[in-house]
Amino acid sequence: MQLIALGLNHRTAPVEVREKFSLSPETIREGLKKLYKYEHLHEAVVLSTCNRSEIYAVVSRGCSNALASFWGDLNKTECSQEFFHRYTYKYEDEDCIEHLLRVTASLDSLVIGEGQILSQVKHAYAIAQTAGATGTILNLMFNRAIAAGKRVRTETRIAFNAVSVSYAAVELAKGTFGDFSNSSVLLFGAGKMAELTATHLISHGLKNLYVANRHIERAEQLADKYGGIAVDLNDVFELLDKVDIIITSTGAPHYVIYKREMVHVMAARQGKPLMLIDIAVPRDVEPDVGCLAGVKLYNIDDLEAVVDDNLHERQREAVRAQRIIQEEVDALLERFNYLSMQPVMAQLTDKAEFIREWELKRAMRKLPELTEEEYKVVDKMTHMIVRKMLRDPMRMVNNTAGTSRERVLKFAIRKLFKLQEESIDE
Repeated sequence: MQLIALGLNHRTAPVEVREKFSLSPETIREGLKKLYKYEHLHEAVVLSTCNRSEIYAVVSRGCSNALASFWGDLNKTECSQEFFHRYTYKYEDEDCIEHLLRVTASLDSLVIGEGQILSQVKHAYAIAQTAGATGTILNLMFNRAIAAGKRVRTETRIAFNAVSVSYAAVELAKGTFGDFSNSSVLLFGAGKMAELTATHLISHGLKNLYVANRHIERAEQLADKYGGIAVDLNDVFELLDKVDIIITSTGAPHYVIYKREMVHVMAARQGKPLMLIDIAVPRDVEPDVGCLAGVKLYNIDDLEAVVDDNLHERQREAVRAQRIIQEEVDALLERFNYLSMQPVMAQLTDKAEFIREWELKRAMRKLPELTEEEYKVVDKMTHMIVRKMLRDPMRMVNNTAGTSRERVLKFAIRKLFKLQEESIDE
C-alpha cells in the first residue's frame, strides 16, 4: 500500500484555476461513495477550501494513476500531464503524512495560525467516513492529524494576536475598552473592510453598532446583517458625542472627519474620551484631530506595524509547531510499522483460537458431568495456554515490523502455521 496526497493550493495555482476545483460537500460525498469503481484506490479523503483542493488516498503501490483518474472524474475535468506538472503537487508516504499534519496545524495556510482549517479538515474527514471511503490507514492518519492540530494550537501561540488590519483595529479598541457589551461603535464606510471589522466586533460581544455611508442603502444592508443601525451622513455628527469608538474605512479621496468639526464634538462630550481608528487609504481623519484632548487617533500605519509584529511572532511560533509536527509524524510512522504486521498476527491468533475452541468442544462431549463453573475453569485454562504460547512469537513479530527482517518472518510464519496469503500486495 502507498499513501499519496494530490492537490493544488494558493501557492501553486491562481484563483481562476482553484475555483474550478472547488467542490461542494454533497459532490464530494457522492464521489467518494463511488470509490469502489477505481481499481487500486482503497481509501480517500477530499479536502476542498477556498485556498486548496486536495485528495489524500491509499493506493496499491505504484498505481497512482488511479488517483489521477478519480481526481478528474470528481471535478468533471480532463487534466493533462501539463496541468498536473504546472499546478499540482504530490506527496507520498512520510511526506504525505507530514503535509497533512502541517495543513491541519495551519502551517501551510495563507495566514499562518488561522483557525478555520482545523474544522475544515475535521469536516472533510467526517464526509469521507459517512461515505464509507476511509479504512484503518486514513482513520489513523486523520485522527492523529486532528489531535496534532489541537496540540499545536494549545502548546504554541501560533493563533494568538491579530494578523489582519480589521482584526487589529478591533483588538486595539478592545485593549482600551475591554468588554464591548457596554460600548458603542460607529463604522464610517460599508465596504469589505467595514464588513470584516463588523464581523470581528460582533464576535467580541458588541451590542451597539452604527453604520454610516455615502450610499445609505449599503449602510442599511450592513447594519441589518449585524443587527446595527444605519445612519445618514447628514445626521452622523449628532451621533459622535454618544459613541465610544469610530472606525473609518471609506473610499473617499478626502478627509471625512475634520478637526474643526471634532472641536465641537469633544466639547459636547464633556471630557468623555473618544477613540478613532482610521484604516482607510487615503486617510479619512484629518491628522490634527489627534491633538484634541480626550481623542486617541490611530491610522493604518499604526495597525500594520502591529500586524507585522504579530506575523513575525507567529512565524517564530511556527518553528515550535514544526517540532510538534515532527514528533507526531514519528509517532504515526511507528504505528504504521505495526499495521504492516497486523494481518499475519490476526491470522495466527484466529487460527489458534479456532483450534482451541474446536478441541474444547470435543473434550466437553467426553465430560458431560462438568458443572458450568468447572467448564469456565477449563475454558479459561485453554485460553491462557494459547495466549502464553503466542506471546513470544507475537513479540518477535512486533519487533521486526518495519525492519529488513519483516518480510522473511512473515513468510516463515505463514509457511509454518499454514496461514492464508493476503490478497492485496503490501
